[in-house]
Amino acid sequence: MMKVQEIRELETNELLKKVEEFKKELFELRFQQATGQLENTARVKEVRKTIARIKTVIRERELNK
Repeated sequence: MMKVQEIRELETNELLKKVEEFKKELFELRFQQATGQLENTARVKEVRKTIARIKTVIRERELNK
């Protein structure tokens, strides 16, 4: 899980790449959960919240321009 301070240190381009990475991970986690292979179910929540944090920082930067 990334903290907000870590997220703010990254460039916007890097943040967009991170969002894509986390979306792929979330897809894989959901697939594992559906097939009953997922052991750490809390990871789904962590990834969703991290995506939300990153998108929030991106939006703040858009509004501050």
